[in-house]
Amino acid sequence: MNIRFAAIVLFLVSFTVIGNTQNRVQWLSWEQAMEKNKVEKRKFVVDIYTDWCGWCKKMDKATFQNDRIARYINENYYAIKLDGESKQEIKFNGEVYKYQRSGRRGYHELPAALMQGKMSYPTVAFLDEMGNVIQAIPGFQNADNFELIMTYFAGDHFKTTPWKTYQRSYQSQLAVPVKSN
Repeated sequence: MNIRFAAIVLFLVSFTVIGNTQNRVQWLSWEQAMEKNKVEKRKFVVDIYTDWCGWCKKMDKATFQNDRIARYINENYYAIKLDGESKQEIKFNGEVYKYQRSGRRGYHELPAALMQGKMSYPTVAFLDEMGNVIQAIPGFQNADNFELIMTYFAGDHFKTTPWKTYQRSYQSQLAVPVKSN
């Protein structure tokens, strides 16, 4: 292989790696997100998953790794990945949430509280700036559906506009414009 070709390939590979890492969701632990929120108030998007959940993995790849979704989340939310079966204690709002044994698999009390006891993976919970649950959305969401949902909550549209109305009138502000020649 000639040196010029190898240099071009190396450049393209490094450019691709750098480009792909720029728009990844900046996932935080619960504690990190709460600390950041003390400095700058934002809403929270909480991805509640388990290691064994196939749909959780699909949502990671198809939705959270989408450039426009990742960019919007990073600009508007504190993003938290929360294992529904974590064994780690989490302190939040003066309460301590723990792992509970139950059947073959246990569950963590905090994700259970965010999902109001409706254990379903994946679930994405949207919280306001004070950490109050706005809504938990169960099930896989593709990038287009998730865009609607995350902009609805981030823009406080849920306070004044019914979901069906927002859904009908929404026009993506995140789509990359097509360049004309």
